Amino acid sequence: MTTAIYGVGAMGGAILDGLTAHGDGEVLAVARTPERATELRERYADRPAVEVVDASTAAARADVHLVVVKPYAVADLLAQVRDSLRPGSVVVSLALGVSLADLAAALPDGVAAVRGMPNTPARVGQGMTVLSPAADVTDEQLQLVRDVLVPTGATLVLPEAQQGAATAMSGSAPAYFYLVVEAMVDAGVAQGLSRSDALALAGQAARGAGAMLVETGAEAALLRAQVTSPGGSTAAALARLEAHGVRHALADAVAACAERAG
Repeated sequence: MTTAIYGVGAMGGAILDGLTAHGDGEVLAVARTPERATELRERYADRPAVEVVDASTAAARADVHLVVVKPYAVADLLAQVRDSLRPGSVVVSLALGVSLADLAAALPDGVAAVRGMPNTPARVGQGMTVLSPAADVTDEQLQLVRDVLVPTGATLVLPEAQQGAATAMSGSAPAYFYLVVEAMVDAGVAQGLSRSDALALAGQAARGAGAMLVETGAEAALLRAQVTSPGGSTAAALARLEAHGVRHALADAVAACAERAG
């Protein structure tokens, strides 16, 4: 299995790290400039599965193509590689706002198209990629994409119309949690903790809470109730958060993100 990654910035680099740290198969990394290509070769010198190549070489060799360039650059990239893409290969656009119709117009016949939205925890194998396949993508091709992405974390298949909501709930969501942890660390320092100790405590709390949600499948409200004694310290903290409108702020943030993501 050969996977090509076009665009190795923050998101593409996270996926590349996830694939090569935990996965099998060959990964072709495509960089925009010779300087970036040299940097990538040096960075991944200890990972023999990674080969840095030009876009046309990657297009001719790969089975799955992960397009992680900026949205405005997708059309030019696909125009550059379309004649080299092999029939039966799958192009997965992970660029925000690039629709399946956009991909269909840019790709040759016989090349499958999937729209996706990843998130940066892919770097440590804890990401989520939401996939929306075109109508002609076979079950086998979709499963191939999901198998490729296993080392980066989980995948979820949704209709394309729900990609905006998925971006708000997953693609951008790590930033919400980082903001919460950032605020908690600042509060912990104000209570006399060192910054490193406050980060260790808040970070582990976030990790543990996430694991509880995913591994138990329990509703968040139930898990919250289990650590909230009537009249206790947790109840006091939650009352303050509710008073400051945390629920409304999160709902407003998700709506704003979904609207922008389209």
